[in-house]
Amino acid sequence: METIYALKAFIMGLVEGFTEFLPISSTGHLILAGSLLDFTGEKVKVFEIAIQSGAMLSVCWVYRERIINVIRGFTTDPKSRKFVINLMIAFIPAAVLGVLLSSMIKSALFSPVPVATAFIVGGLIIMWVERRNRLNPSLARIDSVDDMSAMDALKVGFAQAFALIPGTSRSGATIMGAMLFGMSRKAATEFSFFLAMPTLFGASVYSVWKEWHIFSLSDVPLFTIGSVGAFISAFLCVRWLLRYISTHDFTIFAWYRIVFGIFVITSAHFGWVSWVD
Repeated sequence: METIYALKAFIMGLVEGFTEFLPISSTGHLILAGSLLDFTGEKVKVFEIAIQSGAMLSVCWVYRERIINVIRGFTTDPKSRKFVINLMIAFIPAAVLGVLLSSMIKSALFSPVPVATAFIVGGLIIMWVERRNRLNPSLARIDSVDDMSAMDALKVGFAQAFALIPGTSRSGATIMGAMLFGMSRKAATEFSFFLAMPTLFGASVYSVWKEWHIFSLSDVPLFTIGSVGAFISAFLCVRWLLRYISTHDFTIFAWYRIVFGIFVITSAHFGWVSWVD
């Protein structure tokens, strides 16, 4: 394995981890970063999905005590059982639609300009949801993930399914959807973290299994390096975000999405940056 490819893989891992749990789209940033690094192709598309498992493991580590307690109490504690069932319910919509639509989405939308457009649209939606909740604080009726009903979980699951569109952001769709359906910002963010566990693990396993024929054992170090980078940066990001949302909303991320999206579209139009489709 050449050093330059290892470095590119690690950078891509850092990008994945820093952006996976922020409402700014990890997939979108990976597509753009891959374009700038000349790190593209069919293998890379699978690589970008597979290294999400590294980011997922960081959440498992941050919430390890909660996870251990849920596992221990699954058969005896109704609250733990309800929590797991809600996660499974929320996981189903994106899982089913992902299997049915993944090939079409990859061929049509995995390119810089559609991603940039989704950045802008997503930013506007975040602004709208935050303004709505700011004007009507009583709409946040659910203060904890333990207070969610099965129907609440299903609604959030369908919101997460919008993240199949590259540039939308899985965490952004999940958090904004949860807030729209009555969850507090903290509860919505935490449920987005927990929902990442089955979603990212399932997406990684499915993507690698489906495309296993294009890989060899020589690709394992590259995936490992990318996953390690994703774990490190995601761990730092999750810890920071939990502190940030205690005193701030998500408006700054909305502005970031809009400005960055406009820059990508403008630079592509005038040829300032050679984005690779």
